[in-house]
Amino acid sequence: MENYPKIIRWGIIGCGDVTERKSGPAYQKTEGFELHAVMRRDAHKAADYAKRHNVPKFYSDADALINDPEIDAVYIATPPDTHKLYALKVAEAGKPCCIEKPMAPSYHECVAVCEAFEKKQLPLFVAYYRRSLPRFLQVKSWIDEGKIGEVRHVNWYLSKTPSPIDLLGEYNWRTDAKIAKAGYFDDLASHGLDLFVYLFGNAKKVSGNSLNQQGLYSANDAVVASWVHESGVTGTGSWNFGSFERADSVTIIGSEGKIEFAVFDDVPLVLTTANNRKELEIPHPKNIQLYHVKNMHEHLRGNGQHPSTGLTGAHTSWIMESMMGI
Repeated sequence: MENYPKIIRWGIIGCGDVTERKSGPAYQKTEGFELHAVMRRDAHKAADYAKRHNVPKFYSDADALINDPEIDAVYIATPPDTHKLYALKVAEAGKPCCIEKPMAPSYHECVAVCEAFEKKQLPLFVAYYRRSLPRFLQVKSWIDEGKIGEVRHVNWYLSKTPSPIDLLGEYNWRTDAKIAKAGYFDDLASHGLDLFVYLFGNAKKVSGNSLNQQGLYSANDAVVASWVHESGVTGTGSWNFGSFERADSVTIIGSEGKIEFAVFDDVPLVLTTANNRKELEIPHPKNIQLYHVKNMHEHLRGNGQHPSTGLTGAHTSWIMESMMGI
């Protein structure tokens, strides 16, 4: 493991909404990390972010941040269509990188990014932070401890109502097919699908179909899929972003019980067996990427393996691409 400085100075490319509370402050709260610079194409917005979050430097040019000798590692938090562009530049600069999810719009692009970092022997992380959250680590513990016997099947149903932006036809990069082919599926379903890979291992067979039912934007808004993990666990899912209600329900069926939880909603974990039903509430941290960021620090110090890497992120992108059916 490379000998990094005592304080690893991070730069963020694309300091938008996700970095305001979910991720940016987590870098500042992690001992051994410092958020040293941020970049937005709008220099005024970059300066405002830096001032509000007490970040020493700001840029309107990504290349300048990437090649700043005072920056030791880079977090890419831009829309997915520019992830590969910036990641390859970070690899060329010889710096560790964390990429927001989904890793890239296509599996092919993910592979290219992984190869670039592997060639330079550089750490590459993807911000699938649910792999590090205590709530989902509890689910994994129940599974690993055999609380529901042998796992047979997982099902996830996720739906949401159209947002006011959707209904008004206002531009939203998350529903622009040029940036994210599956719209909210790319943005939201990726979290749960990546979590399932963490819980049950890689997928070996994936099929699905997607379409645009509402016609409100260019990306597809409905996906149905089935898959099989290498462990033998089967899976089914339905994701619809034009429903009359919001719903988020995961059920893991085992030979001796089941586990129920939500990927996004703040509801208790429920463990049910033939003779017992247990509910457990585990709150998320204020900055939801905190444990993910802390695990990156441990990885860079040689104190463990981060659960979400470029390779795992690429596999999740392959799953999503296979489910699209196009």
